[in-house]
This record gives sequence, C-alpha cells and structure tokens, in this order.
Amino acid sequence: MRVAVLQFPGSNCDDDCMQAFGRVLGCEASLVWHGETSLPAGTDLVVLPGGFSYGDYLRCGAIAAHSPVMSATKRFAERGGTVFGICNGFQVLTEARLLPGALLRNAGLAFVCKDVALRVESQHSDLTARVAPGSQLVMPIAHMEGNYFADAATLDAMEARGQIVLRYVDRATGEPAQTANPNGACRNIAGVANERGNVIGMMPHPERAVEDVLGGTDGLALLAALVAQVSARAA
Repeated sequence: MRVAVLQFPGSNCDDDCMQAFGRVLGCEASLVWHGETSLPAGTDLVVLPGGFSYGDYLRCGAIAAHSPVMSATKRFAERGGTVFGICNGFQVLTEARLLPGALLRNAGLAFVCKDVALRVESQHSDLTARVAPGSQLVMPIAHMEGNYFADAATLDAMEARGQIVLRYVDRATGEPAQTANPNGACRNIAGVANERGNVIGMMPHPERAVEDVLGGTDGLALLAALVAQVSARAA
C-alpha cells in the first residue's frame, strides 16, 4: 500500500509517520513536499503529520491549507481517497474545509504534552471501521490549539451521523469527564470524520505509540486498522 506523507515547512512529525507507516506497518511511504501539485502515482492514503506548519502564523494550519499540494489532496478526497490528519494535520484539514469545526487555543492557554485515554465512539471512518466501539486506547498529545469547536447544531448532526470517532475519557471509568478533557474540546472530542468517513482528523499522536520502546502500542491498533481498511478497498 502506498502512503503519501505531506511535508510542510515546520512539520516535525513527518519522520515519525514515515517510520510508523513504512518500517512498522510495511507500507510504501514517501514524503511529499508542500509545493507539489500532484500526489505520487498510485497513492492509497494521504497523511498530514503534526508539527507547526508555517510556524503556526495567522492560525494553526491556515497557511498550509492553501499549499499547492492541498489542491491535489482535496481532489483525492473527493474521489473517495482516504486522508488522515494528526494534530497540526487535523488543524490543516479544518482550515481547508475538508473537516467541520475548528481547533481553538487550549482552555488553559498552555501547551499540553502528556498521555491521554481515548475511547472509540464510532466505526464511521476508515480509521475506526475495524476497531470495536468502546475500545479504550492511551497515546500522547502535544498541542497548544487542540480545543475542538463547532456550534451545537453541527455537533448534534455529527453525533447523529457517527462523525465523532474519538473522545477523551477517564482512564478509570472509561467515560467522558471534564477532568479527562485536556484542552476544553466540545463534548470531549478528540477525533472526527467527514460525512463520507474517508477524511479523518485527530489531535492525539498514534504514530508516537506504535512500539514498546516509545511507551506503548495503542496507536498501532488504530494505524493498523486504517491500513487494513484502505488496503481492502484498494484490492
């Protein structure tokens, strides 16, 4: 399976994604510079990594959303291709209007870097289609603008369609709680999908939790499921 990892000025998790999808999961992964106007031939999955694209000037992801490669990414998504954004990649996808909502400053107005517990809420996405709802996973976050926001009507519609795919939960109870919400995100939302389920964004970093040496492998459960889902469609 061929994975295109987009690389913007300021990306700092592109190598992590290359390692996770390439060395750990055995995909044919390649870096694609933001100035490219097309994706590599045969691309099955586009990954937007974390980091600080364009130094987070204006708003996080706002400039990257207008990079040449994003036009190709939008066309790819419109054809049904799977696009996955992590942290800053999630921010870029909202700025590009490939995902609903916006990522605001954390409620505490401070950068947060720690492990968090997540619960899979829905299988309505290529990322979670093969993961049982209710599954609890632990992986790191590292962001300043991870506070997911959308108006109540949009959130209600997303809930009804299963577009909210991941939530922050309390490790002990497995339930959403304010104390388990690291950034003030509406309804403890950690990850969402578009209506079609082929564009997904999440704030936590699964690529940083794919080997025991990194502190855990819960991220591998999501990424392996994503690769299996996309591979099955491409077969």
